Amino acid sequence: MKWAILSDVHGNLEALHAVIADLRRESADRIAFLGDAVGYGANPNECLLLLRELTEWMVAGNHDYGAAGLTDISYFNPAAKAAILWTEKKLSAEGRAYLRGLPLLSQVVGITFVHATPHAPGEWNYIFTFPEAEEAFRALVGELAFIGHSHSPLILAKRGDEKVTLYEKEEATLEKGIRYIINVGSVGQPRDGNPKAAYGLYDEAGRKYLLKRVPYDMPTAQKKIISAGLPRSLAQRLSEGT
Repeated sequence: MKWAILSDVHGNLEALHAVIADLRRESADRIAFLGDAVGYGANPNECLLLLRELTEWMVAGNHDYGAAGLTDISYFNPAAKAAILWTEKKLSAEGRAYLRGLPLLSQVVGITFVHATPHAPGEWNYIFTFPEAEEAFRALVGELAFIGHSHSPLILAKRGDEKVTLYEKEEATLEKGIRYIINVGSVGQPRDGNPKAAYGLYDEAGRKYLLKRVPYDMPTAQKKIISAGLPRSLAQRLSEGT
């Protein structure tokens, strides 16, 4: 069974189209989405509709719940907050209702799918430090979790009571007896210095993970952001991968 794991599309329709075309070439059997279908980009309804057609394994992100009125957005930075307020107005009633019904965490055949962290999925914390990673592993059910939220791909591994190890690499064979938390990066707004859309592929049979990077029609996505009246910084950061 080959999984394609997507996260953080953020209304970037051009990036999502490119990733869907790529994962179909990869012959993914199942597709999971880790949240933040909306926010930042100019096509929230279109992206949400595509994702709903693409997968039944879908969890909520903070921008999804923010646009649906389920989470506080006062802590969002000014550009993110402006994008959420714009998205609230653009979302269809059906789309808003769908976002409100999304779970925070999903578990399928021993794999955990969550936007932020396994231990407090609705608090929207990040895993930036080793103590934060240790806390996440303490709460992890099973041996493997896929996360998004930070828009920066990485692999965290923990063997027994040993300290967490960080790997910043694009592929790995997952060893038995080791637990993993893998961040698959972002489809619609990468922040690791690489502007190409990112998503993960996981082959359960071979226990192999691969981070895919996919070019897309970025100029069109940027023009849409500016034409919609969204903050210009949201268009600029796409080309910077930040």
